[in-house]
Amino acid sequence: MIKKGIGRQIVLQYFIVVFVTLFMVELIFSLAIRVYYYDTIYNHMYTHSTWASDFFQKFVRLNAERDPDYFTEMLRTFELDNTELMILNKKGEVEASSNAFQADKAIQTSDVSQAAAGSVGKWIGRQPSTGEMVMAVSTPLQVRGENRYIVRFVTSLEAVNSNLMKLTLLSGAVCLAVLALVTLFSIGLANSIVKPINNIRAVSAHMAKGKFDVRIKGNYRYELGELAATLNYMAQEIVRSNQIKDDFISSISHELRTPLTGIKGWSETLTLGGFDPEETKIGMGIIAKETDRLIGLVEEMLDFSKLQQKEMKLVIGRVNLKELLQETMLNVWAKAEQKGIQIKLEDRTVQTIIVVGDGNRLKQVFLNLVDNAIKFSNENSWIHLVITRTEPDWVLIEVVDNGIGISDEHLNKVKDRFFQVNHQGGGTGLGLAISQQLVELHHGEMDIHSELGTGTTVSVKLPLAEPEEGTEESGEPV
Repeated sequence: MIKKGIGRQIVLQYFIVVFVTLFMVELIFSLAIRVYYYDTIYNHMYTHSTWASDFFQKFVRLNAERDPDYFTEMLRTFELDNTELMILNKKGEVEASSNAFQADKAIQTSDVSQAAAGSVGKWIGRQPSTGEMVMAVSTPLQVRGENRYIVRFVTSLEAVNSNLMKLTLLSGAVCLAVLALVTLFSIGLANSIVKPINNIRAVSAHMAKGKFDVRIKGNYRYELGELAATLNYMAQEIVRSNQIKDDFISSISHELRTPLTGIKGWSETLTLGGFDPEETKIGMGIIAKETDRLIGLVEEMLDFSKLQQKEMKLVIGRVNLKELLQETMLNVWAKAEQKGIQIKLEDRTVQTIIVVGDGNRLKQVFLNLVDNAIKFSNENSWIHLVITRTEPDWVLIEVVDNGIGISDEHLNKVKDRFFQVNHQGGGTGLGLAISQQLVELHHGEMDIHSELGTGTTVSVKLPLAEPEEGTEESGEPV
């Protein structure tokens, strides 16, 4: 017995469809074979009755139509095997018969009535005297243009019905065999679907309990294979996300601990007193620097949270892109000088480039990109900021460096949240993820091309503002 579920439904539906189909085929076949046999018998008797009628009309002699010898000759000439031939008058009374036992009553079946009316009659029913099923065909016999007699052929259908029953039973047996085979096939098909589903369900149950190290095993085909692959990929991504989250927590803990340690150490030291003004100034500078660093980390996490919850608000206005990039360069100039890195702005356009957006957020994007370029560039290298108008309504900004580059393994992941190529380099791993989302909020695109040991190019594509005067700045929720 198949358990309740999709397996039983598959088998049941296959069974019902095939059963109904075979039942209709069996019914049509039985009716068709019955009609064929009956029509064959009728046509055979009809042909002989027509011949008898023609013979009677051609050779009957005037006033001799009741000659018994003539009727005897007619019965002998047109008699059929296993068939009774009868000559009736218009009242249905038997004038002559090939059967020694003649009916003592007039025959009143429908075929006789039709023949008496001038047409060929056919009747199927049970013989009153014997109770067996028979077929009768009656044809009128004309004398001087008047229907005077009826020639009637009667044959038993018992043998035919017996053969039809045997054919019906045989075809029924074949249908049952086909139904049994289809049922077995449907059970096998159901198992081929249900077993993988049960396996997938069992593994999914483990995943639901937090066991993401389990995998769906088996080379399943079609949609089941896609489902298994999707669940395995999901589990892999969850494991990866958990690992990234753990790395992020470890990294952010380290990032927070370092400035907090410096602030706490210098605050305790300064509290003791006894330092000259120069040392006190150095300590207060370190405290201020580490405080700014903490604020930056917190703001970065807050920005990411707002972006994830779609609560980031942009103050939209017209932004001069060249001026914004120049301000960005000034902000990172000191940090670049410490490593001997030259930063250069290349404006390949012939006009002022204006974009519509939030100037502070766009500056945040380019500060992060240039800061990353400085962080992962060697000493005494260079960084170029290139502005190019590639299309009538778009501008392309490229941050190009000849630093250490990014491997192909990490290139597709650098924009993922919490991902860090070098965990020793500091940071939260959210910078590029935030930059990507800020660029998308400005209806732009950001892409990264890099080659390990050669350098990295980060491309930001933004839509240009309309040439008309700028609109008022306004805060828009995104």
